Amino acid sequence: MAPWSSYSMNEIPENKPHVSFEFFPPNSEKTEATLWKSVERLKSLSPRFVSVTYGADGSTRERTHNAVARIVRETGLTAVPHLTCVGASRGEIDDIARAYWDMGIRHLVALRGDPPKDAERYEPHPDGYAYAYDLVAGLKNVADFDISVAAYPEVHPEAPNPLFDLDNLKRKLDAGATRAITQFFFDSNVFLRFRDLAATAGIDSPIVPGILPITRFPQLTRFAESCGATVPDWLRERFTGLDEDAETRQMIAASVAIEQVRTLQAEGVEEFHFYTLNRYELTYAICHALGVRPATTETAA
Repeated sequence: MAPWSSYSMNEIPENKPHVSFEFFPPNSEKTEATLWKSVERLKSLSPRFVSVTYGADGSTRERTHNAVARIVRETGLTAVPHLTCVGASRGEIDDIARAYWDMGIRHLVALRGDPPKDAERYEPHPDGYAYAYDLVAGLKNVADFDISVAAYPEVHPEAPNPLFDLDNLKRKLDAGATRAITQFFFDSNVFLRFRDLAATAGIDSPIVPGILPITRFPQLTRFAESCGATVPDWLRERFTGLDEDAETRQMIAASVAIEQVRTLQAEGVEEFHFYTLNRYELTYAICHALGVRPATTETAA
């Protein structure tokens, strides 16, 4: 994505995008209140699904389950739990998956997960699923889940090269995954090149861009460093001097995400997954600008 839009306003697609939202399980009464306020607010936008993270090191198993159960019980939304390979045997993971199926859950996000904080590198559980493609195959043996997996437009930090990373994505999809959701990125050309490379590699499953609305720039840079995402110079420049100006920061963040989605829509992308960080404000405003609004609002318009 260029520093400013390179397309004509007349080229912006009129169709509104399909959206989904990611949340993480709360760890206190305060964060629980924040989560449920966000779930209730974003529910009105009729997302295709809402996913709940699992803690990359497998540390939030019970909290993820409780959040998913409450979403199912109280909202009517399609809740999608994350599952990882870390810290559990195949039997334990299969039992978790069966319990979700019995709850009515039909869609999962399957991830390898990250090593625990005190470990230098990832080591598979001796009795567990070693990698995400193993997990996908195992989950499909448990039940006929709809499974999403992760994709990395700028290459997974542990992958030796882009072709290895693409081959790993293809393994996950060939094992039974339905779609891939990408790590966040800010240069739309990065996603478009990745989509082309995936097609060349024989991948024809949907690849859904992950969109991260920027709440705090220092937080963003930490996220980017940990996952290998690039923060372009033009993006840094837009946020320069706004550390103490939350209002302007939010306006800039919304404009960046809206521009990103519209650029990708113009290239035929129809579905987007928003990393909400459990805050509804920016995501709701961005969706509104993109035409994703509550049914009553659309009727009134």
